[in-house]
Amino acid sequence: MNKKLIALAVAGATFAPAVMAQSANPVTLYGRIWVMANSVKASGPASSPSRITVVDESSLIGVRGTEDLGGGLKAFFQCESSAPPDAGGGTFCSRNSGVGLQGNFGSILLGRWDSPFKLSQIFVDPFGQNTLGNQLTWVGVSGAGNNNDFNRRQNNNVQYWSPNFSGFTVRLSYGANEGKTATANPQTTNFSLDYNKGPVRVAYSYENHKDQLAGVTTAGITEKGQNLAGTFTFGPIKIGALAQKIKSSNRTDRKATQLSMVYTSGKSEFIASGGRNKDGGLSTSTVQPETKVWALGYNYNFTKRTTFMARIADVKNNVAGVQNLNGSQLTISGADADPKGFGVGFRHTF
Repeated sequence: MNKKLIALAVAGATFAPAVMAQSANPVTLYGRIWVMANSVKASGPASSPSRITVVDESSLIGVRGTEDLGGGLKAFFQCESSAPPDAGGGTFCSRNSGVGLQGNFGSILLGRWDSPFKLSQIFVDPFGQNTLGNQLTWVGVSGAGNNNDFNRRQNNNVQYWSPNFSGFTVRLSYGANEGKTATANPQTTNFSLDYNKGPVRVAYSYENHKDQLAGVTTAGITEKGQNLAGTFTFGPIKIGALAQKIKSSNRTDRKATQLSMVYTSGKSEFIASGGRNKDGGLSTSTVQPETKVWALGYNYNFTKRTTFMARIADVKNNVAGVQNLNGSQLTISGADADPKGFGVGFRHTF
């Protein structure tokens, strides 16, 4: 009996430092499972027959933690991975992942992370860039197709996040030129200024892609994007607005706008969103693309962690427009399609 007690005491002494360290600097496991079932189709010359799709809406699992280094300095890390429950798979640390330091000066991060430009537009979208009718149907793209080139989770990234100065914060981002060749030096720089205090939030961002075309290294090509967005909350109503311009070599300037509103009543949220983009085709094109989108949504929050959702959305392209309905998993074969759909689903966070 005494030998067993001694063994337990030794084991306790052995593991105590690890347990204390874990308690002082906890590592958190978190995640989200989010799936929608949709009925979608596209009419027009580039039609697509109706179908039922079961779509993962950016389900994820991650771990994050900090370590107190003393003197007001902390180390932090995060590894966030995709976890699609509809078909399985996923890639380790494929989402916002990195390591860095934070202190009174702000935070410095190395890794893969959402760009300041992406964050400056997503907060206006009541659908959070997920589900049918989200803003990626018409916002954040360059050129004539929906390639989301200005809505990046930037690889090989260095970011600086400033402290909060009376509601103002600054983010700086640099995407390293790892793809440099003898003729091209591709790199991405990004800046955002964000004011978020009380019922008001306003953000401006500028992003520059050097020697890149739609995310592909292309010598001599430059892409530039500017985004201005804001929200205002009064009582149960939250309204949002966004204006964006994207310039790309050999293309006309692409312009996009969005308006949104959310009305909250108890556990219910009623959502309306709509937008338009135009131009952005080749400079030599006689007809420039144009797309109009509207979407309605409903959320019922059983708890803070579990939500039921319903969505309906419609896209109208002109004879040069090729925008698909983001989140639909439709395939359209060319211009002048009109994708539409409705869906229901659930989201649970932990």
